[in-house]
Amino acid sequence: MTESDFNFGRLNPEQKQAVQTTEGPVLVLSGAGTGKTTVLTARLAYIVQTGKALPFQCLAVTFTNKAAAEMQERLNAIIGEDSRSLWLGTFHRIGLRILRSHPEKVGLSAGFGILDGSDQERLLKQIMADQHIDLKDNPPQMILNQIQRLKDQGLTPEKADQSPIPAGPLVKRLYGLYQDRLQAMNAADFGDLLLYCLELFNHHPEILSAFRKQFKYILVDEYQDTNVIQYLWLRMLACGHNNICCVGDDDQSIYSWRGAEVGNILRFEEDFPNAALIRLESNYRSTAHILAGASGLIAHNKNRLGKTLRPAPGREEMTGEKINVSGVWSGEDEARKICEQIEREQRHGTKLSDIAILVRASFQMRAIEDALLQYGISYKVIGGMRFYEREEIRDATAYIRLLVQPKDDMAFMRIVNKPRRGVGDTALQTIRQKAKDNRISMYEAAKQLIQEKALKGTAKTGLERFFALHDSWRQKAEETTPDEMLRQMLEDSGYMEMRRTEKTPEAEGRIENLRELIGEFKGNYDTFEQYLEYVSLVMDNDNAATVGDHVSVMTLHAAKGLEFDVVFLPGWEEEIFPNKKAMDEGNTEEERRLAYVGITRAKKRVYITFAGSRRIFNQWQNNLPSRFINEIPAEHVEMTNLSSGGGYDYGYGGWNGGAQSYFYKKEKKASYFGNTQKPAFQIGTEVYHSRYGYGKVVAADRDNTQVLFEDGSMKNIKADYLEIA
Repeated sequence: MTESDFNFGRLNPEQKQAVQTTEGPVLVLSGAGTGKTTVLTARLAYIVQTGKALPFQCLAVTFTNKAAAEMQERLNAIIGEDSRSLWLGTFHRIGLRILRSHPEKVGLSAGFGILDGSDQERLLKQIMADQHIDLKDNPPQMILNQIQRLKDQGLTPEKADQSPIPAGPLVKRLYGLYQDRLQAMNAADFGDLLLYCLELFNHHPEILSAFRKQFKYILVDEYQDTNVIQYLWLRMLACGHNNICCVGDDDQSIYSWRGAEVGNILRFEEDFPNAALIRLESNYRSTAHILAGASGLIAHNKNRLGKTLRPAPGREEMTGEKINVSGVWSGEDEARKICEQIEREQRHGTKLSDIAILVRASFQMRAIEDALLQYGISYKVIGGMRFYEREEIRDATAYIRLLVQPKDDMAFMRIVNKPRRGVGDTALQTIRQKAKDNRISMYEAAKQLIQEKALKGTAKTGLERFFALHDSWRQKAEETTPDEMLRQMLEDSGYMEMRRTEKTPEAEGRIENLRELIGEFKGNYDTFEQYLEYVSLVMDNDNAATVGDHVSVMTLHAAKGLEFDVVFLPGWEEEIFPNKKAMDEGNTEEERRLAYVGITRAKKRVYITFAGSRRIFNQWQNNLPSRFINEIPAEHVEMTNLSSGGGYDYGYGGWNGGAQSYFYKKEKKASYFGNTQKPAFQIGTEVYHSRYGYGKVVAADRDNTQVLFEDGSMKNIKADYLEIA
């Protein structure tokens, strides 16, 4: 087939250019919804069908197996079974394939194994035990994460000191011992697959030369997400012919926390002189207002190559609705307003599966999930578990269950050795058998075994301390509020300290979720029993909630690559989004890229909300609206003047004077945020509570309000937690 005979289908001019520019280095800046996969597939088909290379001479690297499978399926339809000989897959898959051809060159033999995450941790624990290293003071998962980060930087144990974040002596020593043990086992972990490839290429130039000659054309997807070792690996393979085409979007680089280097794409033209830079700016997903709003926002980033999304040919008239920005009184009010808008969307024919709620941090999900359950809206958490299903929340709930009901064997087994108290499997089996033989609870059985001196050593000591803690908690429980009691239990038990010392990527989120759970008690539950009753109902509803049509709830990071008709973006407040930690670390631009990703997930409508006050980890917090709101061009925004529960209207002043220009426009707004305490409610006022629903005030002062709710219950609740219905 000649180049003129190739069927370009419906490719627009910029896409066609990206397909035809095959020789030399090419960087394709592919904005959200611009047909990136279509271009990659067409480019591979063009190279093969015009005779520029045979399929096995093409290397195409993706970040996910899903993306590779999708591309493979499309290529099968275009060029047939020949596509099977393409080198198409993830970095790890391609690296493994290269290593399988020369394992002996890196100290491995044919058929070497690949350890998964659990096997890696088990192996490291064995090594640490042999070295008499305390696992509590040095969590194995933390050590493993540091080792993997060193591998992502292309650093062997001997070169660990070259890391931008130098590894400590212990990590360096364990890294060496860990690699030695892997070699002895004839095994590798996922981090080794590219690390060994670099070793292979560096020490055996003839092998590198052979692969360079084989791969006449190299294609890389999601180049903005590459880390150091992926970058080095690609550079080594591409040097010579330089026929490398990298497709990515610097405006969607949001994974620096897991090693991604946005600098890889920003310096592409420096790494490959005379590179062609092609911008895909025609968007096939979103309306004009959404695209212009997102483009205006991301333009505030300085470190970017620059592009402006616009509607694709034929979609110019699809202006759509403006981005809706609204202010609400509180986080609970925000969740309720989102549910009400979802119900309106449903009435207008939008399916739940076409709706997504995207949050900056997982702790925001709790209030949203509670509201969705109260409104009977089916939902599913994508990329993670529901709030009450998370390990740390189940653990905390188990502490509560055992305090309320010591005969709860499942709760006892879950937390008796969490954190570690020396109560191993053998001791637990003894306790379980004692309980079975005597038809008593495991809690009672353990106490009897201690009295009978049937348990010894660390198990005995650990259980005695555990029971002493329980006795003290039961004494305090009657005179302590549930939120304070839970906080004390998690601290006294060492559970919070265990989570603090994990130092895993998930650790910070786990601590935030626990703090959110503690905060949930204040004003919502008078007793632990009320909480347990609520959770049982939640978990019962969960089984049905994920079946059929449902709203997708996820973090902004998990949403990348997805699209929905309608997107809700709650919590756009300073220190929440942009995140305070990110700002302190100088990563505000990545936060803005995250906002850009959130907006561009939407096809038809975007709803952004911010709250005047928000209860975060048991503390009421007043934040300014996010700076990102002010950076969206005014002509693409509709500001909804919602009336807050406290009777304050949100005006929308100018967009050019910073966050305060529209939020503090009038004196009453400033006074509202300067004083979070609401005045006493009038008797007879109809009010709303995020947990108990609607009711009527029967007595009130500045501190407490007595409310008769629709279900007949009477509650004394602080005015701060009530809103005018």
